[in-house]
Amino acid sequence: MRRYGRSMEFNALSLDVALAFLDRFGVLVFAVSGGIVAVRAKMDWLGILVLSFLPALGGGTLRDLILDEPIFWLTDTTSLLMVLLGAILAALFTTRMEMSKPIRWADAIGLSLFAVAGTAKALGLGHSVTIAVIMGGVTASAGGLLRDIVANREPLLLKQDIYATAALLGGLGYAVSSRAGLSFEVCTLVGFSMAFAIRGCAIHFGWSLPRPD
Repeated sequence: MRRYGRSMEFNALSLDVALAFLDRFGVLVFAVSGGIVAVRAKMDWLGILVLSFLPALGGGTLRDLILDEPIFWLTDTTSLLMVLLGAILAALFTTRMEMSKPIRWADAIGLSLFAVAGTAKALGLGHSVTIAVIMGGVTASAGGLLRDIVANREPLLLKQDIYATAALLGGLGYAVSSRAGLSFEVCTLVGFSMAFAIRGCAIHFGWSLPRPD
């Protein structure tokens, strides 16, 4: 019994560490995407920081508020450092490249990471698959919506091409894999791959959802 208890504690600790890594890497990638938008709009350093902050932390903040959990970045200064690093990277390198594609692909990576992280957190708190998938979608897309609104851009979330749908399907892939008893690493790979593949095809091939005529 004692060995089993220690094993459970170790697994819980490993899951917490893995989720923290996903959150922080997703924060960095989304911060870069926000910073690219700010540089493209010719904003100053404060504007770059604000637009890096919104997509990186906005979705996770809304998720934690809905789940009645402590807001993750208030006690995790590493996330704030990731935002700062993302803003600096965007400012240094964006002016040297064509900017529309880097925004979309960086956003796709962040969306896929956050879809998994949000779903995993909700499942870990004991919520149903349905709620967990919705939380994955919120985590992945709400911050980008805030970024686009503040930058006075047409929000990607509201466009016809597949965006939030990719996050929801990626979260569903993670949740189903988790319920099937697969390891966290495999579940993460399944969820991330599904979200990124769907969003990537939407970017590359122009996939879109049908709309009423």
